[in-house]
Amino acid sequence: MSDESDREPAENISGGSAGGGTPAEFDPATADTRAEAVIDRLGELYWQKTYGGQDAFECLVRTILSQNTSDKASQPAHDNLMARYGGDGPAAGADGDLVAALAEADREELAETISSAGLYNRKSEVMIAAAEEIRTDFGSEEGFDEFVREGEPETVRDRLLEIDGVGPKTADCVLLFSGGRGGVFPVDTHVHRIFRRLGIAPADADHEEVRAVVEREVPAEKCGFGHTATIQFGREYCTARKPACLDDPEACPMADLCAQVGVYPDTEEVVDPAEAPESDA
Repeated sequence: MSDESDREPAENISGGSAGGGTPAEFDPATADTRAEAVIDRLGELYWQKTYGGQDAFECLVRTILSQNTSDKASQPAHDNLMARYGGDGPAAGADGDLVAALAEADREELAETISSAGLYNRKSEVMIAAAEEIRTDFGSEEGFDEFVREGEPETVRDRLLEIDGVGPKTADCVLLFSGGRGGVFPVDTHVHRIFRRLGIAPADADHEEVRAVVEREVPAEKCGFGHTATIQFGREYCTARKPACLDDPEACPMADLCAQVGVYPDTEEVVDPAEAPESDA
């Protein structure tokens, strides 16, 4: 298990009920599917949050910064970016419009500002291009925010995916954390690994196939919590190389719900579920 300092704070930092989210009840005994039972078990283990309310473009920027890096690295980059380009920062846009600020940003200066996040040259290019595109199509940060919150979810998702550098996970995070859309379960590397290891999604499923399974089998109001809690579970228990069950079968709170696809406690071998013998899945 990870250090206690790695856990997410108990305080809801993702918008809360005031931001359009809704609370969910967690009772594994009443779950209709094994996937829902997993999420309910996580509800007993972790915080119970609601989602929605983040500014859409800031959420997009934050998620781009988090790509291929840790929260520990991306958070300072986000803070530095907002201090310079947001609000009353020295490079802020008119009326504090972050879209305008990044559309007009000097790329090298932006890259230096977000350097702690890694891949900063590419990420600065992506953010500037996205800001220019969003300003052209939606006029401002406010216009983009309205589109994300009020547009049809599939229409919003499809439009987000048209932006260079925005993949399915980034688009889904914007829908979830900004739009507060129920039934959205973003799939990152932790979610992709864990639901295949559990045997809930096919062992060879890609990210989109895992998303389809969990969004079908987990109630809409539990998907947002399920996404963040599964990530934390992956950090603390079901890690890629050394899941907790290798040391002690009872150390994992999902022991009775998990098929351990690709995990072999007897030999301490761990492989990607897609590489596990077909009989395991």
